[in-house]
Amino acid sequence: MSTTGEIALSELQLDALTELVNLGVSRAAGNLAVMVREEVLLTVPKVALMSRADAIRTLGERDSRQLVAVHQTFEGEIVGRALLIFPEERSLELVRSLVSSELSNEEIIELEQEALAETGNVILNSCLATIANSLESRLKISLPEVIRGESNRFFSLPPPPEAGSTVLFVYINFAVRRRNIEGYIAMLMDLPSLEALKKLLDALILRTGGASQV
Repeated sequence: MSTTGEIALSELQLDALTELVNLGVSRAAGNLAVMVREEVLLTVPKVALMSRADAIRTLGERDSRQLVAVHQTFEGEIVGRALLIFPEERSLELVRSLVSSELSNEEIIELEQEALAETGNVILNSCLATIANSLESRLKISLPEVIRGESNRFFSLPPPPEAGSTVLFVYINFAVRRRNIEGYIAMLMDLPSLEALKKLLDALILRTGGASQV
């Protein structure tokens, strides 16, 4: 059972959520592959529910380097913030896979912010839209913003959600043009949103007869 000490997901709920995230990330990989005109490979996401403090510690332990993140807020039956996070030193590698190989480093750096925002928008929107559609829910998603810093900054942004909220932490690896780039997806939600998420997952499980296929 995945728990933060305040709220928990049953194994069945966690399995259903993991399947939804896996489906969303797979669709994101397909969309990203169109952008880079090459296959994008992803590992099966590892999904965990944890406190904000634990998420900061987990990300810091996994990667002590400077990080870059694309973040978007979402509102609907569930409210929160989604982040795509990866090491800053690998961000140019990701941008190189998106733009012409004939560009110089200086030109790539100029395009970096826009390219990162577009990449985050494709991946996060695919994940959020897939989850929302599968749960028969609607979400309003903000435009992407790019930020840089250490792990604690990413989980201390202004609401939504409020401080003390729970983090749905997703760990994935994705490879583009043989460039391995470790990525993390985090979704911050408050307790009311998590309670709503549990109800939506229960309804999904009932509709699918408890099967893992969603």
